[in-house]
Amino acid sequence: MSDNRESLPACPVETTLTLIGNKWQVLILRDLLLKDTMRFKELQRSIGSISQKVLTSNLRAMEETGIVRREVFAEVPPRVEYSLTKLGKTLKPVLDALWDWGEGYKKRLKSGM
Repeated sequence: MSDNRESLPACPVETTLTLIGNKWQVLILRDLLLKDTMRFKELQRSIGSISQKVLTSNLRAMEETGIVRREVFAEVPPRVEYSLTKLGKTLKPVLDALWDWGEGYKKRLKSGM
């Protein structure tokens, strides 16, 4: 993990959004929390409409910040698996809160708010 404490925002909410602030990173987190370890193509299929380039870029960024671990196995063909680090797993309550809020919002819409 690179040491970028100097460049992080003062606001903790902004810091969190800096680290997982795009739709793709949140969906990667969701899938790795649900499945624990996934290969690249599994993640790509699970997320849906994400390109290989965008998935690679987001995984690299999350690896650099210490949220995702990339493990390469010395096999032919090479096997690569992605999982959350201990730090990445601490984001579970954040994802749970997003889930709960989204469920509540959908219920309010159905009931006419």
